[in-house]
Amino acid sequence: MKAQTAKFGIGQVVRHRKYPFRGVIYDVDPIFANTEEWWQSIPEDVRPRKEQPFYHLYAENAETEYVAYVSEQNLLADESGEPVRHPQVDETFERTQDGKYRLRRKPMN
Repeated sequence: MKAQTAKFGIGQVVRHRKYPFRGVIYDVDPIFANTEEWWQSIPEDVRPRKEQPFYHLYAENAETEYVAYVSEQNLLADESGEPVRHPQVDETFERTQDGKYRLRRKPMN
């Protein structure tokens, strides 16, 4: 499998193309790096290609917050400007004045 350049970056807010959730990207895999069982559990008619970037998200929907693993083909940039309420976002990122998320700097010892 050939890796391709990721379209989205760490700290970017994205939303799912088909399902009603959004989140902040905290990690990127250049190609699929989850289990075969996980991939097979996705209904075949919506199962993504493996040869593309996959994103780890601090995700949320109307009811809850969770961690999601989503293919690039199923993501769109979220331009709402709304903050993401997932509790791990504040542990990992700081929100800039323009509403974007930047990784927190680790204190030097």
